[in-house]
Amino acid sequence: MPSSSPTTRRARHALRLGAVLLLAAASLGPARADRTDKKQPLAFAADSARVDEAKQLNILQGNVEITKGSIVIRADRVEVQQNPQGTQSAVATGWPDRRAYFRQRREGTDEYIEGEAERLEYDGTRDVVRLVNQAVLRRFRGKTLADEVAGNTVTYDNNTEVYQVLGGPSSAAPAGRVRGVLTPRESGGSEPPAAAASAPEARP
Repeated sequence: MPSSSPTTRRARHALRLGAVLLLAAASLGPARADRTDKKQPLAFAADSARVDEAKQLNILQGNVEITKGSIVIRADRVEVQQNPQGTQSAVATGWPDRRAYFRQRREGTDEYIEGEAERLEYDGTRDVVRLVNQAVLRRFRGKTLADEVAGNTVTYDNNTEVYQVLGGPSSAAPAGRVRGVLTPRESGGSEPPAAAASAPEARP
């Protein structure tokens, strides 16, 4: 029997990867973040800050910590944009030897979503969080780690309750793949969210 072509092997790998990602994303459970967070004031502390009123842009540098409702962001540098809709968005980058950090409470529970990546993007208008490069996303029940997924990029849409986990060369998992540790949910829990899965992004 002739061996499969490279294109066929890549397609099969993408399908297997997609199935793994679907399982990993869905099993995190209905991780609805606290929907009141985007309406809360944003408070920050940093070593230095530059405010550009014309561009409605704040640039924070040096051991930055931001709180906004239940949201906490810690990073070496954060750019905070004031949006025309009255919301705020932030782009955070980590230190040379440490990733940026994100944490948010799940609505109506004692559970928290916690993430780390070299770059964090929080879109306050769309209510989307994106973790880029060496991305890890965890779910805690109280202080107990329940689930963890890792990859090159992890995106969570709070409106649709959809996770997307991508592999790639800057994955936090070995060999550019994705990985996960998943804890069974107790019976009687709510249905898991929809999940989107993709193969690793093509690189030029």
